[in-house]
Amino acid sequence: MVHRRSVSADEYEYDEKSIVVTEAKSYAAGVPAVLVSLQRGVEQMGPGRTAYSLAKLNQRKGFDCPGCAWPETPGHRKHAEFCENGAKAVAEEATRRTVGPDFFATHSIDDLLGRTEYWLGQQGRITHPMVLRPGATHYEEIDWDSAERMIADELRQLSGPEQAIFYTSGRTSNEAAFLYQLLIRSYGTNNMPDCSNMCHESSGSALSASIGIGKGSVSVPDIENADLILIAGQNPGTNHPRMLSTLEKAKGNGARVIAINPLVEAGLRRFKDPQKVGGVVGDGVAIADEYLQIRLGGDMALFQGLGKMLVDADDKAPGTVIDRAFVEAYTAGFDEWIDHIRGVDMDVVLEATGLSMREIRDTAEALIRSEKTIVCWAMGLTQQTHGVATIEEAVNLLLLRGMIGKPGAGVCPVRGHSNVQGDRTMGIWEKMPESFLAALDVEFGIHSPRDHGLDAVDSIRAMRDGRGAFFMGMGGNFVSATPDTAVTEAALRNCTMTVQVSTKLNRSHLVHGRSALILPSLGRTDRDVQASGKQFVTVEDSMSMVHASRGGLRPSSAFMRSEVAIVCGIAEKLFGRDHSVPWASFRDDYDTIRDSISRVVPGFEDFNRKVRQKEGFGLPHPPRDSRTFHTSTGKANFAVNELTWLPVPEGRLILQTMRSHDQYNTTIYGLDDRYRGVKGGRRVVFVHPDDIVSMGFADGDVVDLVSEWPLPDGTNAERRADQFRIVAYSTPRGNAAAYYPETNPLIPLDHVARKSNTPVSKAVVVRLERRRHG
Repeated sequence: MVHRRSVSADEYEYDEKSIVVTEAKSYAAGVPAVLVSLQRGVEQMGPGRTAYSLAKLNQRKGFDCPGCAWPETPGHRKHAEFCENGAKAVAEEATRRTVGPDFFATHSIDDLLGRTEYWLGQQGRITHPMVLRPGATHYEEIDWDSAERMIADELRQLSGPEQAIFYTSGRTSNEAAFLYQLLIRSYGTNNMPDCSNMCHESSGSALSASIGIGKGSVSVPDIENADLILIAGQNPGTNHPRMLSTLEKAKGNGARVIAINPLVEAGLRRFKDPQKVGGVVGDGVAIADEYLQIRLGGDMALFQGLGKMLVDADDKAPGTVIDRAFVEAYTAGFDEWIDHIRGVDMDVVLEATGLSMREIRDTAEALIRSEKTIVCWAMGLTQQTHGVATIEEAVNLLLLRGMIGKPGAGVCPVRGHSNVQGDRTMGIWEKMPESFLAALDVEFGIHSPRDHGLDAVDSIRAMRDGRGAFFMGMGGNFVSATPDTAVTEAALRNCTMTVQVSTKLNRSHLVHGRSALILPSLGRTDRDVQASGKQFVTVEDSMSMVHASRGGLRPSSAFMRSEVAIVCGIAEKLFGRDHSVPWASFRDDYDTIRDSISRVVPGFEDFNRKVRQKEGFGLPHPPRDSRTFHTSTGKANFAVNELTWLPVPEGRLILQTMRSHDQYNTTIYGLDDRYRGVKGGRRVVFVHPDDIVSMGFADGDVVDLVSEWPLPDGTNAERRADQFRIVAYSTPRGNAAAYYPETNPLIPLDHVARKSNTPVSKAVVVRLERRRHG
């Protein structure tokens, strides 16, 4: 029996005026990370449940971390194979706290709308299906059969399948994602926005064009044995902490690490592994040999400047820098690229990056010396208007040096949510290729729609404009994950029905259509038992390894269902029991799902046998495996891009949104950003000390943030986020940073990356206004 601890109404309320700011940390992890992990676990789960869960986390017979997608080192799993934020994620999911019908009877929608995301998330696991009927002020309990019929009836009443929008969070398992897209395509639409649209869509667009596959080409052993690792636009200390252990090993093997990031981040400076003596009583390991504090959006200029320096070096000593054999045998577009790169103006590069010539020259020399180079990146590159082009320029550098399809070298887009990459592999994409759709049709006797569907931004536009009437979210928190909060919320309220499949309460449950449903699902930590017995699911990590995940905890309620069972139940009501897809068999035995996946998805042949192997199995990656490039030219493509960057307007700042150390995506674990020295609140804006003075403010002042978006008539549209405390911090002049989702209202819906349509959250023009009230 799970102990159900109640939470008082005000227990997790807080006052932003009580924020305390101290000196930022100079290292990541260490003993404090262990203590915080244990504290949060015991607080949420109790000591016994904490010990059991952490012992099973990321272990072969256990469950995959519900946090990030960083892989384990093959054959070298530790007894404690988790990080601080992974432990927090488990504590949040395996909490003893519950949210049942009594909670919803007590709290109206209006009451809950006045609560913070932190307060909502701390209430506990949702235990029963809940419905909000038209005009009602409170959710009320509903049985599963009635909930499924409501959804099926609503979908049948739409004027066409294109009015339905189906969102997917990155934490959905391979099995659930495959069935979800099968339900959606059987219904007749490709409207499948997912969390990838908001994060690594730019990576997929760039890599598909450059090397023919939108996935990274390296493994953990590659990183451990690299000569040079560039880490650009990424904060592994908070977002992928287990990556630091891999970097520590690479450093021990002689690797040079160059960090390229506007903010000074603790994890990129020094790592203290708490599982080693040196991480407990010693100074740990310095991670970055060089730390390039680049201006926001200047990475493209840096990569082009480095390309010019490498070409110039090869001109002076022909054949010593450019890998001519690789370029001639495996690439296309080199001549056009080299003509363009010779014309790059280094003065513009210096202005765009804010770096010194020495810093850029030293980086170029490191690239020349290295025989095994890896470029890692995350949202700092992807969430720019020129994010796709920036990643293409990084790939250009690697192609120039022959660093694709070579051990210890390649591209490493570091994915966020666990299985976000697997969901895309399983077909969660609005533009799946014909080969996948044809195989799906043959396997199930359906006719998948061929017209491309809507991504996240276009889905919001469709709901805003009345072209989308039904929204279903398979996990996640769509309202808080997307830009332009006021527009997004109004769009969802235009719907006739919204459905959220969730483990815990979030704001998306409160911003609803005319009617709304909350369907409580099992999480990674929960035991999943179906008609054929105990089930397991599978996930794909950031480096294309597929392995099993087995939850072991007794669910908090008998009314929770697995995501697989939820999809199958809706499908049976929508299509009837005579449908060509065997939904009941899929729900009863997940092996049958994997058998179908093995016949539809390339690389998953003999899925059930391979995933039961000790370490799971790796998916094929043609550029890495055989230097085969499935591009338009049949080769790896050099990309030619005009240099783009964002100058800082007079009296303004360029703002990036980011996570605190006490959150993962939209889930707020706590109110302390230990590494940046912020405690007790979240509404802070990090600004260079000289900018604070020049703009007439002082460290500690409270200001409103106002974003400015140019309109066709030459005026600016403005968006506002109120009451942020200024924090002096080491960041380039003209740049600033603040946490999301609090700053999501500042990001215009139309502020998107070219080609990928990813919201540009790392380049928002803002001004600071002195707070005159409150």
